[in-house]
Amino acid sequence: MIHVYLDDWRRCPDGFVLARNMAECLLLLEEERVGILSLDHDLGPDEPTGTELVMEMVRRGLYPEKEIYLHTSCPEGRQRMYQQLYKHKPDSVKLHNGPMGWDTLERVRLETQ
Repeated sequence: MIHVYLDDWRRCPDGFVLARNMAECLLLLEEERVGILSLDHDLGPDEPTGTELVMEMVRRGLYPEKEIYLHTSCPEGRQRMYQQLYKHKPDSVKLHNGPMGWDTLERVRLETQ
């Protein structure tokens, strides 16, 4: 199982696989067992946003197995992503309306060493 961090400019936390754009993130969700997914909203010029990614995840039924975090600093984007995910995600997936805490980051780092 892998953990995916979607961002185009922040440093990827230890133990996560970096997805720099929507296409990379969707490919990982399709091809791998993803445990934790952490999403940014603003993915750079000429790139789809996190909201567009979430809409495509919902359309395809692609979700991680355990948790989704929204680490974006865009409050409007975070709210749009949260609302869509909350309505459509499987009950077994925990949705967090904010970034991962240090305890989660450390747990992932240690389990993937």
